[in-house]
Amino acid sequence: MSNLRLKIAFWNYDRTRPLTDGTVKFDGVDASFSSTPIVSEIFERMIRQHEFDVSELGLTYYLRTLDFDEPPFIALPVFPNRCFRHSAIFVNTSSGIKKPQDFAGKTIGEFAVYGHDAGVWPKGILSDEYGVTPDQCRWIVGGLDFPMSPIDFIPRPHPANVDVSMVPEGKELGEMLQTGEIDALIAADVPKCVLDKAPQVARLFPDYKSVEREYYKRTGIFPIMHTVVIRRDVLVQHPGLAQVIYRGFCDAKDAAIEQYRTGMIFNNMGTMIPWLSQLLDEDRQVLGDDWWKYGVAANRKAIDTFLRYHFEQGLSQRRLTCEDIFVPELLET
Repeated sequence: MSNLRLKIAFWNYDRTRPLTDGTVKFDGVDASFSSTPIVSEIFERMIRQHEFDVSELGLTYYLRTLDFDEPPFIALPVFPNRCFRHSAIFVNTSSGIKKPQDFAGKTIGEFAVYGHDAGVWPKGILSDEYGVTPDQCRWIVGGLDFPMSPIDFIPRPHPANVDVSMVPEGKELGEMLQTGEIDALIAADVPKCVLDKAPQVARLFPDYKSVEREYYKRTGIFPIMHTVVIRRDVLVQHPGLAQVIYRGFCDAKDAAIEQYRTGMIFNNMGTMIPWLSQLLDEDRQVLGDDWWKYGVAANRKAIDTFLRYHFEQGLSQRRLTCEDIFVPELLET
């Protein structure tokens, strides 16, 4: 596999940066790396043009490609983006929503696409833990604080009994939340009106850190947003490549963990964020020394939960398992 040239794309994460700066290398691979300011641009280029040999993909974006007649990708159990999502739910303060159960009967905005990665998790949690299912709400999908063209490079299914429409032309979900045109919003990104502390908007869970930590302690789930995929045709041509790519991502993650650990010696002066070392200590107490764990075994519960939500929300044609979505030779990781 010496000097195998590969095009690889992912966002500029701290746990992938050791690959792009050369600290960590893929064994026997001459890699050229690409990134974009908005990670979904990588998704589109990979799905439309198969532009990269290896690429980060949103988990729901990848799962939807499995419904193609000839699925072009298969995933590695690498998860560069994961985030707790109780904090992704925002409400208009005049909507009458005081608790999760109040979502029933309301009009909810959702960023980008019905069932984006940061939307699948909150919908599933609202259903599992509070008894509010998507069919009890009306959904409006669109851009957050800027006009956004419909995402048309993946299938966009939703159950027939769920009311889903696109944001009206000239409207944006952030503004609609502030004016009360929608009652609530689920979004991976924080709307400007929330950042500006507009009095008309709030989070459903104001103390979201405590809620999310309690959720993790109770369930053991650190929600997964994105995975890494490899083109199936490339894998056929180069047996064993999946293990090489997986190992490289693991080594890069381990290098980032070590950088944070040693950074505490010098008070993390690379960022100088006040009390960052204390936060790292607190996170280790809750999540362990490696909260970005890769591999199937350490993440099976989180993955299976997402796959169940994806099917229940009408986004998958069948109930998938880890064995359906990951490279077979990495299922024992």
